[in-house]
Amino acid sequence: MNIVVCVKHVPDATADRRFKSDNTVDRVGVDGLLSELDEYAVEQALQIKEKLGDDSEVTAVCIGPDGAVDAVRKALQMGVDKGVHVSDEAIAGSDALGTSLVLAEAIKKVGTPDIVVCGMASTDAGMSVVPAMLAERLGLPQVTFASVIETQGDQIRIKRDGDAATEVIGATLPVVLSVTDQTGEARYPSFKGIMAAKKKPLETLTVADLGVDAGQVGLAASWSAVEETNARPPRTAGEIVKDEDGSGAAALAGFLASKKFI
Repeated sequence: MNIVVCVKHVPDATADRRFKSDNTVDRVGVDGLLSELDEYAVEQALQIKEKLGDDSEVTAVCIGPDGAVDAVRKALQMGVDKGVHVSDEAIAGSDALGTSLVLAEAIKKVGTPDIVVCGMASTDAGMSVVPAMLAERLGLPQVTFASVIETQGDQIRIKRDGDAATEVIGATLPVVLSVTDQTGEARYPSFKGIMAAKKKPLETLTVADLGVDAGQVGLAASWSAVEETNARPPRTAGEIVKDEDGSGAAALAGFLASKKFI
């Protein structure tokens, strides 16, 4: 079975994230890492492979600048068999439409997929639309926001938890699948996995290699853009509530009510 997992290199949420002068996310001058939500996708792809116990292969596909290759390397260290990194200046500033186009063509380059696994969203954009766009571009059915995944033969069944109900959805492979952070903790790369990853194939491609017109991607081709950004305001000193005369509880409740926390 040919399993593809889409991974994204995102700015570290604990670092000083910032925008560039054109209001696109700075992905070069800040520390980055494999999106935590995509780690769950990698884990589920590996679990599907392990359940099959055959010659199935998992390929990680990533788009981003040179440093984004670290996201692919992390996936390889976790157990993925091979990686594809699409790096091209023309892609910078792409929105979800451009991103899904490049991902779809990269997946086709890997070969006809049986399952394409994605995270539920990226931790830097949080749009949650790329899996659906991928399904449309690849001409595949989609089962999204899975919290539980079951596979048997060419059938897949997921559980999707909503605000008011839980749905059970089934589909026949091939399929595009997105998973939530409720599917189970992702594994940590072992020392053996880290060493083995150094020998695994990792291919770097450009949009030209994929047959994508550079005019179809990038900031100029995006249907959405950030018009303005503002720096996060500096932290202010907190308010101390004292309980010297027994009025602390009332003062605390009044403070929470004034901030509409209660």
